[in-house]
Amino acid sequence: MLRRTFLTTGLAAAAQQRKALKITALETELVINPPRTPNYDALQALGIHSGTVHLRLRTDGGITGYASSNFGAIDGGPKTLQAILENEVKPLIVGQDPAFPKKIRADLFKGLQYQGVTGITQFAIAAADIAVWDIVGKHAGLPVWRMLGAARDRMPVYSMCGWYYDGDADLSKYKKQIETALGQGYRAIKVKTGRYDLADDERRLRVALDMAGRDRRVMLDANQVFSRNEALRRGKLYQQMGAWWYEEALPPHDMDGFAELARELDIRIATGENLYTKHQFNDLIQRRGADIVQPDNRRAGGVTEWMEIAAIADAAGLHLASHGGGDVNMNMLCAIPNAIYMETGGPQERMVNGEVLAPETPGMSTEPKRRA
Repeated sequence: MLRRTFLTTGLAAAAQQRKALKITALETELVINPPRTPNYDALQALGIHSGTVHLRLRTDGGITGYASSNFGAIDGGPKTLQAILENEVKPLIVGQDPAFPKKIRADLFKGLQYQGVTGITQFAIAAADIAVWDIVGKHAGLPVWRMLGAARDRMPVYSMCGWYYDGDADLSKYKKQIETALGQGYRAIKVKTGRYDLADDERRLRVALDMAGRDRRVMLDANQVFSRNEALRRGKLYQQMGAWWYEEALPPHDMDGFAELARELDIRIATGENLYTKHQFNDLIQRRGADIVQPDNRRAGGVTEWMEIAAIADAAGLHLASHGGGDVNMNMLCAIPNAIYMETGGPQERMVNGEVLAPETPGMSTEPKRRA
């Protein structure tokens, strides 16, 4: 190639890269999963009715942004989310420049506020925000965690492996799941608690601690099931036995109750998966109701909102861990200095010494895997 031709081609490519993009279409796909054998926590059965909504934002530059929002325990949720995206989000986002994610978020909040910006409406806003950031990263040729200002290139992970199972009075299924997770290289595990009485909690926790040994951590998750008095009573046992954190002991709205637990117990108090936006997290943090905040990428509000939640928590000297795993969470966590864990489970291709390496694919790595 002649020098002049090379320079002309290079300049044209650079100009195209700088050209503003416009979102030209919003498309969704609904996937309903067949029922499977359920797992149980203290409150609910997961897996009987489940589904996922896949979102695509197309642009005039040929870049498509992807996001997915999944439901593990509700029959009509995916269809409702799909309707909000198609009928309410689409008119507000088509024509927007994806290089302005905060503007897009503000427009979605304003446009959807009459029906509320918590609940399933926030699922829609979060999915749109994630897809926008996928476009931004792809346009720049960088994974989003690098664009946001990387704090690390890997994250410690733990396995959510200790569910309740049907026909498991002898805890053989429970033990098998823990054994599998430890064999996969996890350095920390989380088990469910609170479905039955305190003696059952003690038995399950003792099994997990003995199997994990001194060099691995065991976290507990109560899934909102306790009253304040019962949460405090059981928490005293959990901390005495050596659990590393005590998660979601109370319903998410009981901010004062979480503050009481944090004052009275030495064990780390973790919560946040059922909180919406930085405003609810700020309420929790101002009341000193947690040591570890746990945003969920569907409820908390996507990349834009996560970064603000993380900053509020960091200013208060608190740590952050994700509810849920995958590359969406990795792209956010690796840009958060006060992040300490990603929740996940199963074999991890990029896990080294109990940490998962960050994805290097441009964008959010959210494009759905092709089905055979």
